[in-house]
Amino acid sequence: MSTVLVTGGSGFIATHTLVQLLAAGHQVRTTVRSSARENELRSLLKDDRLSFFVADLEADEGWKSAVAGCDYVLHTASPLPRGAPRHEDELIVPAREGALRVLRAARDAGVKRVVLTSSFAAIGYGHEPMSTPFNEENWTDPTHDVSAYVKSKTLAERAAWSFIATEGGSLELSVINPVLVLGPALSADYSTSLYVIRRMLDGGMPGCPKLYFGIVDVRDVADLHIRCMAHPAANGERFLATAGDFLALVDVAKVLKTRMGPVAHKVPTRQLPDWVVRVGSLMSAQLRQMLPEVGKVKNGTNEKARRLVGWTPRSSEEAIVATAESFVRLGLLR
Repeated sequence: MSTVLVTGGSGFIATHTLVQLLAAGHQVRTTVRSSARENELRSLLKDDRLSFFVADLEADEGWKSAVAGCDYVLHTASPLPRGAPRHEDELIVPAREGALRVLRAARDAGVKRVVLTSSFAAIGYGHEPMSTPFNEENWTDPTHDVSAYVKSKTLAERAAWSFIATEGGSLELSVINPVLVLGPALSADYSTSLYVIRRMLDGGMPGCPKLYFGIVDVRDVADLHIRCMAHPAANGERFLATAGDFLALVDVAKVLKTRMGPVAHKVPTRQLPDWVVRVGSLMSAQLRQMLPEVGKVKNGTNEKARRLVGWTPRSSEEAIVATAESFVRLGLLR
């Protein structure tokens, strides 16, 4: 069994990754920004074998101690706000500098490999319409009209690969690029990525903008991180994590209607015309962020992850339903 550090332990992907690592018998550590987050996470996981270290992406303190003696680091921590930041650097700087801070500490401590959580945001934006599925060879163009979040993930991943090439020494790097991460929420403090399902179930959306996106279950993203941690074929590779073909938002609504019965009675199944979204974007910052992607048909492939590391994810439908069922179980729906 290995000693593994998971950064940002209170995050959605991180928490599910901790559950799987502990179940497999590894020596597991995690970082949190404050001791208050430690108490929340201890209460949620109820496992005394987990060690905690206080460390923030925007400061050097704590990282040397956190990585000392570790075989692997899974760097899942990164800012993911619900709304648009006042300035893009509020996301870009902590994402990029935080990744570099973790990589330097890992290199100096003799860690074997870092698995970095990037995003489809670093692959599938700033492109002209594509008829072929996106894969790991594609990179987002951050000079195009893209959101601060998209730019932050792209620049952070680029910086990580550049560090490994120029300063990494013997440190190895693998990168996971998940699409929209759904799956079971573990507490009322749920991930921003689940917000779209909550809004649909609560009747907070009058209709479905013509948006296309991939879906992947958080449990499968955690599994892919652990597979890439030690698999020889994962070194130096990035992996697009999607359950399968991308879906339109209206198709997600139809899954909820079909599978969730009366719970989904508020879910809209009407596709909004593009002009309605444009008008709405004048009054809504969230719609304004979506506008460049409205009407763009996208797809992606998970062939590489299946072939190189034997990854077999759940279906998109399973991830959607698991999200909704967790909201019901936790009593989070209005």
